[in-house]
Amino acid sequence: MNNSPGWASPGSAPSDEPDRGDRAPSDRTPAPDDHPGEEASPPPQWSKQQPPAGQWSPPAGVPGPRGRATAGHGAGGQVPGGPPWGGGWAPVPPAAKPGVIPLRPLRVGEILDGALSTLRVHWRTVVGISLVIAVVAQLAITLVTGLWFPDSGRTPVLRGESTEEIVKAFRDLEKSLLGSGITSLIGLLATIFVTGLLTMIVSRAVLGRPVTAGEAWRDARPQLPRLCGLLFLLTLLLTAVILVCTLPGGLVMALGSAPAGFALGTLGLLAGGALAVWLWVRFSLAPPALMLEKQGVLASMRRSAKLVRGSWWRILGIQLLMYVIVGVIEFVVQIPVTLIAFIIDGDGLLNWMSGPTEATGWTFLTLLGIGAVIGSALTFPLSAGVTALLYMDQRIRRESLDIELAHAAGLTDYDTPAPAGNIPNQSTNDEPKH
Repeated sequence: MNNSPGWASPGSAPSDEPDRGDRAPSDRTPAPDDHPGEEASPPPQWSKQQPPAGQWSPPAGVPGPRGRATAGHGAGGQVPGGPPWGGGWAPVPPAAKPGVIPLRPLRVGEILDGALSTLRVHWRTVVGISLVIAVVAQLAITLVTGLWFPDSGRTPVLRGESTEEIVKAFRDLEKSLLGSGITSLIGLLATIFVTGLLTMIVSRAVLGRPVTAGEAWRDARPQLPRLCGLLFLLTLLLTAVILVCTLPGGLVMALGSAPAGFALGTLGLLAGGALAVWLWVRFSLAPPALMLEKQGVLASMRRSAKLVRGSWWRILGIQLLMYVIVGVIEFVVQIPVTLIAFIIDGDGLLNWMSGPTEATGWTFLTLLGIGAVIGSALTFPLSAGVTALLYMDQRIRRESLDIELAHAAGLTDYDTPAPAGNIPNQSTNDEPKH
């Protein structure tokens, strides 16, 4: 038996209705051919007024499954292009698509296509916002790389076997990891921030409505202080997890046992990274929940955890696929930029590749930063769109958000059943809806 409200599999007989389904031959109603020449009398519980066989069709406007009107059915209860009511079940009509996605539970390809369609349809607004955030973020990354961590991103070289050389190599590695971590954190903050802003554009693109940068800013501005608080709290949480896990290794290394401290620190870094990834996926839907539902910081994190529950691996897989695509796009953009940087400042590229003992020139870092800005302006909309559509997909699956989106798009009589393989989980009534 299917206990999901509003949905019953075709031909199924619920276990709490014993009168439905197949009966034993002794209990079945005699057919007219069993007694030739005699008119079959209806069972006593049937109404005496019955429509002629094979000629009845539901009146126009009579609600069907889940309130869907049956207008449009042909004579004999037949759906145009489908089997008659008595001979089979008509195929589920395609879901409405007022904007960039169909209003039903989404597949992976539809989530990616929806993000790309948002970029294609609203490219002026999307690229403008992404470009501004990318410039600010890349400026911070370039300053951090050039001033405090000029050797970040390069592997330290072990030039000897003495204890001093080993300790120096470990310190260089620690500095390189710290610099890479800070630059990655800046990129993560920029991604979350642009996700919050572009979520407002995606929410209108789903409804098929135009949006300008000014409208997106007016919609997002009241929630920006809370979004900054969410960014700060997530950053503090992820950083604290990694630091706590790597602290034992650092203490052992400080006490004089460099190899043991490095090994323990590596294990702690792996454990902290795994825990940070788990927390990141768990709270990855907090920015769109905060922006669209007007939630507070802690409430949006609880909301994200509730939406992710039971779908953690699916959301992780889609996010990883998105990051692979983002990496490929950035790599393709950086190839010509790196060639131009080599032509203009060949010494900077050679210093960058030679090791941590050589300084990298500002010209080379600036050119790399320009390439990163171009790549980010293209990839920010993809990552933000995927996150926002993942949030909407989870709400469609759990809360039938597709019906509310259809009504918001002007489809007032829209109410489509979900496919059998994507039956939404019914949520409690106390969950807020946008």
